[in-house]
Amino acid sequence: MSHSNKLWSGRFKTATDTDVEQYTVSLHFDKRLYKYDILGSIAHVRMLGKCRIISHAEMHKIIRGLQEILHEFESGKFKYNPADEDIHMSIEKRLHEKIGTTAGKLHTARSRNDQIVLDMRLYLREVIADLDGYLKHLQQTLIQLAEKNLTIIMPGFTHLQHAQPVLLSHHLLAYFEMFDRDRDRLRETYRRVNVMPLGAGALAGTSFPIDRNYVAKQLGFPIISKNSIDTVSDRDFIIEVLNDTAILMMHLSRLAEELVLWSTPEFGFIEIGDAFCTGSSIMPQKKNPDVAELIRGKTGRVYGNLISVLTVLKGLPLSYNRDLQEDKEPLFDSIDTIIGTLSVLIKMLPSIKFNVQRMRLMAELGYANATDVADYLTKKGVPFREAHTIVGKLVQYCIRHKKILEELPLEIYQQFHPKFQRDIYQILDIRHSVDSRNLPGGTATVQVTKAIAEAKKRLKKELLTNRYA
Repeated sequence: MSHSNKLWSGRFKTATDTDVEQYTVSLHFDKRLYKYDILGSIAHVRMLGKCRIISHAEMHKIIRGLQEILHEFESGKFKYNPADEDIHMSIEKRLHEKIGTTAGKLHTARSRNDQIVLDMRLYLREVIADLDGYLKHLQQTLIQLAEKNLTIIMPGFTHLQHAQPVLLSHHLLAYFEMFDRDRDRLRETYRRVNVMPLGAGALAGTSFPIDRNYVAKQLGFPIISKNSIDTVSDRDFIIEVLNDTAILMMHLSRLAEELVLWSTPEFGFIEIGDAFCTGSSIMPQKKNPDVAELIRGKTGRVYGNLISVLTVLKGLPLSYNRDLQEDKEPLFDSIDTIIGTLSVLIKMLPSIKFNVQRMRLMAELGYANATDVADYLTKKGVPFREAHTIVGKLVQYCIRHKKILEELPLEIYQQFHPKFQRDIYQILDIRHSVDSRNLPGGTATVQVTKAIAEAKKRLKKELLTNRYA
């Protein structure tokens, strides 16, 4: 682009250094905002016509040109000029080529400072709505797995040690709850994203008699921003999205970590479908859970993107500073990473085969029913702390003699405490252990069945949508 073609070239005598142009250009990443830039421009120019800041003929001419440019983008015919500084300049230059000098009136009463904030808010409204849809699909997948595998018992873990037996379905629904909180966070963030910034100008507003509420209504914004200085310098809404994606990615990584562990021979709980694993270049027997490992690995970059933008903003004086250009690449990367991760995970989960016998065996071998034995004594009047100590000694005995609790004869039990009776063997049954946790939020089959039904009801709540008026 020649020096004279830049939007701000009037103040300068010499052209920008070519290295500076290369260093400051953002078109290669902000071009994904083309649709939002054009939609915002159409709403803005309609307002200019309504307020008689430009003529109706000029308004219609500009709108037709913008609509044609939008079609060029969507049909893949738009030709980017690498010399263009950003997507705003690229679109405005093309508009000038199409309709001549009238294109110069598009930018009346508007700055690139409030324009880019509008583009980002429009973009994020759509992205958040899309993420909500992906998360709902993932929750549906988890419900289907929980319903299909309702009878499977597995060891529950604390400290990665066998703790108490639980239903696999109960474990899966724990992730349903995590993703439900992620959706709630995104909905709250959506409310703060959904604010119309146009009209703030460079930082002080504009002297033209514009109608900000008219623009907001066209674009489906319920409110307009309240302070022009804050409007052009605020990136809290981007940080919130990055925070939401970081928490979501953490949840996805925890699930991925369990899939990696469960697929090892040491656990042997699951086999992931071949389409979602890879082999080794040297060891022909290997089947590696690469997708789950990459989900775990990509979490770090999403965390880093949040820290990157927080760092950009921490020392910025009001109002706009060019540093804010650095908010986009981390955001776009996090969005792309999250959507890619959700897409592949939704496909991978149904491919998993659960090793029912192995999971039950591990639940039985790990003394996971020891708490039930302590509860048994407590219900017979033994103080829980005393019962806890007695059962701890019982477990020591079993370890020493290489036994499990179910194998001990009654006389051994009674050596540890006379309150033990024949009914202890009913308590030791792994299914009884699971179903005895019969309270809301517990792992009992009847409670998990109710939880699945309740989860289905919760999924019926309306998806976030992104409707333009």
